[in-house]
Amino acid sequence: MGSVQHTRGRFGPRTLLITTAALPLTGWAIHAVALHKQLAATRRDPLTGLLRRDSYTVRARRLLARHDDVTVVMVDADRFKEINDRLGHAAGDTILAAFGARLTVWAGPRASVGRLGGDEFAVVLHLPSGRRALRLEQLVRMLHTPVVLDDGRTVDVAASVGAATPDTTGSRDLSALQRAADAALYDGKHTGRAVLATMAHASVPSVNGRRAGRPGTAAWGRAA
Repeated sequence: MGSVQHTRGRFGPRTLLITTAALPLTGWAIHAVALHKQLAATRRDPLTGLLRRDSYTVRARRLLARHDDVTVVMVDADRFKEINDRLGHAAGDTILAAFGARLTVWAGPRASVGRLGGDEFAVVLHLPSGRRALRLEQLVRMLHTPVVLDDGRTVDVAASVGAATPDTTGSRDLSALQRAADAALYDGKHTGRAVLATMAHASVPSVNGRRAGRPGTAAWGRAA
């Protein structure tokens, strides 16, 4: 009987006190997980899963500060409005989501990949100069691969790609690199090839890090 009483004592009021004390911690842990998910949702675009502008900018600047061989890539879906009008917004959303997935796979987990708005995307990644041309060609091929819609239809898609690097533009400023990459993108619009910015592209006037005169420039929001 004594041993039984001793066992019961071990799991008596003290155990209840410890359990009760742990409950608020459990509640906070659940709350913290929910809060983390909410914060993650605010950092990412719900359609593509890519970073929103502010989160993309923070990560991009960190990469520029840490690495010498960094490439800034701007991407525009070609004739996206035409596809949207002809096939509907659901098809357009599927194409944007596909582009987001392809950019994520291409850039890798350490890159900063963002959806800047509409059908416009940006990537900042560590990319050695010796592999730059080959990797950009690979990206163009990936973005020109047809997309299969939910109803089974296949849609031909394409995107224009411009890239800029500190060694070709003379700047490590994110806004300046985005402007140069954007100008290079428009030089190669609808050509099916990626264009690497030169010093001439870097001198193009910009608004909020975009080429001045680009459609929607004034509405792009805060500078990156």
